[in-house]
Amino acid sequence: MAEGLYGDAEILARAKNTSIAGMRDAGIVVSRGGRTRLVRRDDLPVDWDPKTDRRLTLWELAQHLMRTLEKNGESSAGVLLSKLGGLGDAARDLAYRLYMISERKGWTQEALAYNSLVIAWPEIKRLASTPQPGDTLFDNNG
Repeated sequence: MAEGLYGDAEILARAKNTSIAGMRDAGIVVSRGGRTRLVRRDDLPVDWDPKTDRRLTLWELAQHLMRTLEKNGESSAGVLLSKLGGLGDAARDLAYRLYMISERKGWTQEALAYNSLVIAWPEIKRLASTPQPGDTLFDNNG
């Protein structure tokens, strides 16, 4: 989440078939003055609702799940997960991958946050297992 050069970020984004402009539109990137960085977890909107987000990203889903777990516990994370449907498992998989990267790079705080979500996942999923009709963004078939 440290700032980097816009050109370097655009090259990385294109390699993943996206763009800085697209990520900025999704609300996950800040870009100005030739510098670019991901939006920090604590800077994401508190009133965020995946059902009204017009451009969801897995990174964003993982960050919101982690922040909800950190600030409000497993029950609240379960409520959020119930709104994500089949996308929840993909967000968990991303959190695990980001945990591995963070650990390898020595980013202890980030590694702990990602690992907390992965470890709590079975309970969060159990708490989310009885969503109300119409609460999921996508069904489990995608």
